[in-house]
Amino acid sequence: MRKVLITFAIIAMAYFASAQQDFSFAKPGTEEFNLKRYDKDTSANAVVLREFGTAYLSSSDSELIFEYHVRTKIFNSKEFRQGNIEIPIYKKDANSFEKLSNIKGITFYPDEQGLIRSSELDPKQIFTEKKAYKNVDVTKFAMPNLRDGCIIEYSYRLQSPFVFNFRKWEFQSDLPKIYSEYSPRIPAVYNYNISIRGPLKLSKNTGSVEKDCYSPGGGFKADCSKMIYAMEDIPAFKEEDYMTAASNFKSAMYFELSDYTSYNGVKTKLTKEWKDVDHELKTHEAFGAQLKKKDFFKDKISPLLSGQKDELDKAKLIYKYWQNWFKWNSNYGEYSNDGLKKAFETHTGNVGDINLSLVAAMNAADLDAEPVILSTRSNGTVNPLFPVLSDFNYSICKVNIGDKSYLLDATDPLLPFGLLPMRCINDKGRVMSFSKPSYWIDLKASQKESKTINLNLTINESGKAEGTIVIYSSGYEAYNKRNKIRRFNSTEEYVEDLDERMPKIKIMKSEILNLDTLDRSLSETYTIEMDVADKQDRSTLIFNPFFLDRVTENPFKLAERTYPVDMGAPSETRIMMTLSFPEKFEVISKIDPVGLALPDKGGKFIAQVSAEGNTLLFMNHTQLNKSIYSAEEYPYLKELFNKIVQSQQIDLVFKKKI
Repeated sequence: MRKVLITFAIIAMAYFASAQQDFSFAKPGTEEFNLKRYDKDTSANAVVLREFGTAYLSSSDSELIFEYHVRTKIFNSKEFRQGNIEIPIYKKDANSFEKLSNIKGITFYPDEQGLIRSSELDPKQIFTEKKAYKNVDVTKFAMPNLRDGCIIEYSYRLQSPFVFNFRKWEFQSDLPKIYSEYSPRIPAVYNYNISIRGPLKLSKNTGSVEKDCYSPGGGFKADCSKMIYAMEDIPAFKEEDYMTAASNFKSAMYFELSDYTSYNGVKTKLTKEWKDVDHELKTHEAFGAQLKKKDFFKDKISPLLSGQKDELDKAKLIYKYWQNWFKWNSNYGEYSNDGLKKAFETHTGNVGDINLSLVAAMNAADLDAEPVILSTRSNGTVNPLFPVLSDFNYSICKVNIGDKSYLLDATDPLLPFGLLPMRCINDKGRVMSFSKPSYWIDLKASQKESKTINLNLTINESGKAEGTIVIYSSGYEAYNKRNKIRRFNSTEEYVEDLDERMPKIKIMKSEILNLDTLDRSLSETYTIEMDVADKQDRSTLIFNPFFLDRVTENPFKLAERTYPVDMGAPSETRIMMTLSFPEKFEVISKIDPVGLALPDKGGKFIAQVSAEGNTLLFMNHTQLNKSIYSAEEYPYLKELFNKIVQSQQIDLVFKKKI
C-alpha cells in the first residue's frame, strides 16, 4: 500500500458557486453516447465517464456541505446493478444527523429505432431505510429505464453537522473511471493532515487562496484554501482472494483534522501523541479503570491455580478457563461494554469485556499481562503516523513469560493457546503498557496452516478400491477443521455429512482424535471403499488422488495485482499415497512430475509419481513460506497455482493387459 502524507497545512471549507469545476448536468456529449466500449479496459461492462465532488463549510450554519455528481455509461445488463444507488446517512442522535437534499437523476437510453430517450428519476421513488446500525440510515433509489448502452447520471447535496469528519474521496471503485475530480475548500482556521493512499498518481494537484471566503458571523473572517485533486484513466479496483480491507489499497484521499483555531484565537490540537493516548486509555472508565479491578478476579482464579508454580501452566489454565466461561456476543470493541465484573457474572460480553478481563485475571495471578489494541483485517490498517483511536476496533491480551510473549484471544473456545484468530492478523497492534510507554508489535501468525494426508489403497480387478485415509491437521488448518466439526451435534453427524458430500466414496469406519486437545494435531482416520472402474469400459480403471480437497480453480486471476497477497499465515500441504493395483493391469496415464519454486525461497510445489511393480508411490507437496507476498511476486504465485490446478486435474489411468 502506498500512503503519501501531504505536509502543508490547510483546512475545512468555503465555497463559491462560480468557482466549482463541476460539469453540466444532463448534457452528455455525442462521444459519450457513441461509446461502445472502454478501450483501456475492454472487459469493463460499464465505465464512469465523469465524476465530481466538492466539500466546504457553510458560513451561515457552519455545517459541512458535500456535493456529488457522477455520469456513468452502462454497456450491458451485467452492470445494471450500478443503477441501484445507496447513500449512507450518518447520525449521532435525534438532534445531530446528516441531511440529504437536491437529489436529481436521469437516464439516457436508446429506443428500438436507435433514438436517444431520457427518463428522469421520480422523487417518489426515493426512500430512506432505517438500518440495524444505530448510527446510520441508507437512502436508496433506482435509476429508471436501464438498457444496454444507457447513460445514468445523478447528483445530490449532503449537509453534515460532523464538521471534524472531513469528507474523504475515493478515486478508485469497482468500475474504471475516465475522469474523477475532488475540489475541497478549507478555511485557514482548520488544519488537516491529508494523505493519499493507493498506487495511482494525481493528474491534477493545484491549490489557491480565496480571501475572506469563510465568515460565520461576529465580524470574523478567514481565508480558504481551494484545492483541486484529479485523476484520469483510473483502473477499476478488482478485489481478489487473500486481501485485507479494500480501503487499505484503493487510491483515495483522506483528511484528518490536526488542529483548529477558534474565533477568539485559541488553538485546539486534535492530533495527539501516543503519550496523550496512553494517559487517556489508562484513565478511561471502560479500559484502564476496568483493568484495575484485578482484585475481583483473585478469588475466582485461586482454586484454579492451587499448587501451580509454573507461569506458563498458570497462563494456560486461566486462558482455557476464560474460553469456557465466556460466550462471546460477536461484538467487536477495544473497550469493555458492560464492565468486567458484570460481564464475568453474566458469562457474556464483547471482545473488550472478555480479553480485558483476561488481562486483569492474568495480572491477578501475578503474571505480566498487557492489553493490545488493534484493527481487524476487515477494518483496515491503522495510521502509524498519527494516533487515532477510532482506527482500532479490537483488543487482545499479551502475556509475557520468561523471554517469550504470547498473544491471546479468549473469545473462541477452539483457539489454542498463543494462536490468534485470522481476523486479528493485520499488520501491527499497540501494546498499552501500564508500566512504560505504549509500543507497536507485529501481529503475525504464531503457527502455519499445515495438513498431511496419507492414503494407503488397494484396487482389485473388479475396480473396487479399499484402504485408509489418515489426515493430520495443525495450526490454522486444525482450528478451521475443528470449527467445521463443531457445527454438527456429533462427530458421527460430521462423518455422515462428509460421506454424503463424496458420493463416489463410502466411509466404512472413522476415528477422530484430539478434537478437544487444542495443543495437539487433529487426527482423522477413515476406512473407505470406492469404485474406480470406467463405467463405459470395465477393463479401464480411473483414479484421482485429489478426491478430498482438490484445487479446481486458481484463486489468482488478475492480469496484474497492485496490492499484496495476504495469506495471513504460511501454509504447507503434503499428500502421500501408496496405491496397489492388480497385476493384470498396467499404468497408461499418470501425473507428470512437477517441480516449481517461488523466488526468494517463497515456496514450492512438487508432484512426483514412481512405480515399484504393481504399486504406485505418489507425493504432492505444496509449501507457501510467507504470510504476505508483494504485488511483484504475484505472477510467480499465480503460475504456481496454475501448476497445482493442472496437476490435480490429471487422473491415474490403468488398463487391463491383453
